[in-house]
Amino acid sequence: MRNFDYFIVLAEMRTGSNFLEANLNALDGVSCQGEAFNPAFIGYPKTEDILGITYEQREANPQQLIERVKSYDGLCGFRFFHSHDRRALNLCLTDPRCAKIILTRNPIDSYVSWKTAKETGQWKLTNATHSKSLQIKFDCDEFEAQLSAIHEFQIEVQNALQRSGQTAFYVGYDDLRDVDVMNGLATYLGVEARLDNLDKKLKKQNPEPLEDRVSNFSEMKDALHQTDRFDLTRTPNFEPRRGAAVPTYIAADKAALLYMPLRSGPDWAIKRWLGDLEGVRPRELQRKFTQKSLRHWQQDHVGHRSFTVLRHPVARAHAAFCDCILDDGPASFPGIRANLRKVHRLAIPEQAPDLSDRSGYDDRLHRKLFLGFLKFLRNNLAGQTSIRVDPAWASQLTLLQGMADFSVPDMILREDRLPNDLKILAGQVGIVDCPELVPSDHPHHDRLTSIYDQEIEDAAREAFTRDYSVFGFSNWA
Repeated sequence: MRNFDYFIVLAEMRTGSNFLEANLNALDGVSCQGEAFNPAFIGYPKTEDILGITYEQREANPQQLIERVKSYDGLCGFRFFHSHDRRALNLCLTDPRCAKIILTRNPIDSYVSWKTAKETGQWKLTNATHSKSLQIKFDCDEFEAQLSAIHEFQIEVQNALQRSGQTAFYVGYDDLRDVDVMNGLATYLGVEARLDNLDKKLKKQNPEPLEDRVSNFSEMKDALHQTDRFDLTRTPNFEPRRGAAVPTYIAADKAALLYMPLRSGPDWAIKRWLGDLEGVRPRELQRKFTQKSLRHWQQDHVGHRSFTVLRHPVARAHAAFCDCILDDGPASFPGIRANLRKVHRLAIPEQAPDLSDRSGYDDRLHRKLFLGFLKFLRNNLAGQTSIRVDPAWASQLTLLQGMADFSVPDMILREDRLPNDLKILAGQVGIVDCPELVPSDHPHHDRLTSIYDQEIEDAAREAFTRDYSVFGFSNWA
């Protein structure tokens, strides 16, 4: 039994994919069918069909072509670039019977080669005497856009393989002229044929050094010095990925508004505002959706608007600390509270303190415990504790990314601008006279006001670096 039913070469323009295809086709029993899912053509320019499947048939149903490739007498496959038909990519990446060959090349070499081919019109070379060369002008914005698209595609492929437990055969541009590497690829594919020599029809185009091929070479060097090759400025993210918390969404039927809460935000104020808008009590608003029932609600409320609300990280962490750690209410986590006492040495009282009683539970102790909780959050969000990252204090960016897997909110509001922003939102669904928003402060907001200082701000910034960076939060007060 063969290792695979078919293969896909995941590459980009000017990475040597034509040369790789030529050597794959030189293996007995192997056939590579060009750019099978290029949106502009099928297989190759001016080709009308692949294995009897026409361009029109492929556009209508890409799986039809994949099935034809799988049924080929031998091992068949094709080349695929990031701009090709994503429907086909999804089918291939999730199929463990599809062999993945990943071909890469130095991005700047690919860019210069692509630019040269584009300007000369010469995409392949079989006779060196017909070689066309010229100096191209490096465009930094163009290169950055191309680099970003390729990087995103590579990450997408890598994540898909990781999630499905698959592996791929990686080939670098410089490996293509190593016959042993090509025969190693044949081993990976599970074919018995081997190559004695590499294909000699295709010739390397423009072998000159980059300095001779780029007219503004010095400018290119300066621009590339500014490129963060190793992504050093990236803020690490060790939080688990999340799905959309659809059961927590709240709808106002008459107004056709959908609230998508971020835990530890100003939920009660929003519910009360939506209830006033509908003329009902907050608990009578529609909630506890499933993805199916929410889809139906969206379909039944044409013109609906959805929204969520960002809260400053300091205020949000304090709300989570009070509600989930100090309190003994339904939102509290006694197991986590015990862990914080035992492992993280936070002197949290055994009994939930009365936060309104400043004589029995003073600000000095509250500040010390909250500062310790913020330091715990820094480690927790960095994946350095045994305690789960709960949605009550997960970064708002991570929660929004999880939302986007189901539906992106129309508006992302901010707590400090809610009265004005809610009027704008209401106006979008045709509501002119909307109720005033009742102040949205957390019940223990005054405690935070009393203890807040720069040390607390700095600790929150260390814990929620990504939220501060992405959403531009300044100091809380």
